[in-house]
Amino acid sequence: MGKRRRVAERRKTSPAVLGGMIAVVVGGAGFGVYALYDGGAAADEGSAASAGRQGVKTGPVTATEIRTASTRFLTAWQHGKAAEAASATDEPSAAGKLLTGYAKSAHLKDVTFTPGAAKGAKVPFTVKATVAYKRLSKPLTYTSSLTVVRRASDGEPLVDWHAAVVHPDLRDGDTLVTGESGTPPVKALDRDGAQITAAKYPSLGTVLDGLREKYGKRAGGTAGVELRVVRGKEAKLSDKTLLELSKGTPGTVKTTLSPTLQAAAEQQVAKRARASVVVLRPSTGEILAVANSGHGFNTAFQGSLAPGSTMKIITSSLLLDKGLAGVDKTHPCPKTFTYGGWKFHNDDDFEIKGGTFKASFARSCNTAFISQAKKLDDDDLTKQAQQVFGLSMNDWAIGVPTFDGSVPVQSAAQKAASLIGQGGVRMNPLNMASVASTVRSGTFHQPYLVAPSVDHRTLATASRTLSAKTLSQLRELMRYTAEAGTAAEAMSGLGPDYGAKTGSAEVDGQKKPNGWFTAYRGDLAAAGVVQAGGHGGDTAGPIVAKLLKLGS
Repeated sequence: MGKRRRVAERRKTSPAVLGGMIAVVVGGAGFGVYALYDGGAAADEGSAASAGRQGVKTGPVTATEIRTASTRFLTAWQHGKAAEAASATDEPSAAGKLLTGYAKSAHLKDVTFTPGAAKGAKVPFTVKATVAYKRLSKPLTYTSSLTVVRRASDGEPLVDWHAAVVHPDLRDGDTLVTGESGTPPVKALDRDGAQITAAKYPSLGTVLDGLREKYGKRAGGTAGVELRVVRGKEAKLSDKTLLELSKGTPGTVKTTLSPTLQAAAEQQVAKRARASVVVLRPSTGEILAVANSGHGFNTAFQGSLAPGSTMKIITSSLLLDKGLAGVDKTHPCPKTFTYGGWKFHNDDDFEIKGGTFKASFARSCNTAFISQAKKLDDDDLTKQAQQVFGLSMNDWAIGVPTFDGSVPVQSAAQKAASLIGQGGVRMNPLNMASVASTVRSGTFHQPYLVAPSVDHRTLATASRTLSAKTLSQLRELMRYTAEAGTAAEAMSGLGPDYGAKTGSAEVDGQKKPNGWFTAYRGDLAAAGVVQAGGHGGDTAGPIVAKLLKLGS
């Protein structure tokens, strides 16, 4: 993609007073800033930050400082003075690179910034610009914001730099580029042959980006010209198109998504903030639905969260394999248990006196699992997750980017915490739906969104299956939990060919735990999480159960 030098018109203007507001229009280099500030913003000089050591200002930034710092930044930016604008931030090097590329790589001209009323130290602003590349041009409008902070070394008010200041879809390390896309667009189809769009299924925006990245060139389309976000090397997200200047010709990619289940999944997650869900077909691994209530990041496929007690499915399979537990065998469930210097508790410190392992699993007794840590090698849980459930090897190839779970080798207290889905264990709904699928089918089938025959890729496999005895007991544990345990309310009326497990994962700094739920019914399996929602049976449970009922 070539770079073109832009010759800009210079303009001179002067301040004007508009109905008690101060309007400042600053011209130059083809950019313009039209800044509106509340007339009262400058009236707080008396509340200036107190002087700290050697005259260094401390305390919150004042309204005057916010106005001055943000105006300095935006004015320099609109003049095309990237280095000067970058010096008004707390990360000049990173800011300079991205601001320089705003004109040279993104080909944006005639930019106008219109700040809104500051909310504390945060200043929102609207951007209007023209994207011009060769003989093509198109208007662009979007909103962003900046936050003014005080530099620790000298108290200087500066813009807190993040790439999202330039555009809200940018992550640190990303860039904005306009030109021939290089990757043709794709027309994604559901399993019935109907087109999938982000307008129809809002959760699938990131999935469609991933499909284009993976299959755009292979699907037979031709590239167009567009403004897009190019992700940094460390990013887990796919590149994102922001504006098309000329449309390419899309190729066609068929997915395994069910239109009925996808629509229902979208509706279900919309009822809760920060909810995600995945539905699979255990006999094949086909992904039938994926949805997130937040559309900026695909938590369902790429999230990395502690799965809480849903991890006890894997842990139970390990204990059953080793003869450390049996469905109807008496198993300890004390109120607390100390291991590795940590004291572990059950929810509300309940205990089950003389109870079976089945009772402990169904009620999700933490200490029933923690008490077995001393009998396990540090790598036992890791091997079980990898060898039986196909997790934690970073080798899934579903058709779009995923996080394939992580069960690291740990020792002492962290090893014990891992047994109940805390410690270093990390999963997402795709991973946990796969766990339920493995129990249902008896064999790990790597989930996939696009059939491997499309690009002749090799799907991941597990090196062994559970013994018939262990598998039978594991299914009984999950069935009993769905029938009479913590999952019973959500799974009511869905039996008898079913199984489930609930989970709650504590997160530092979060008042309520993340609620998890994974289950299967017939040839369907699903898992969901509601972040900061509370107990899984009450939050993610109804979402999963609704989809299992609909799809059967």
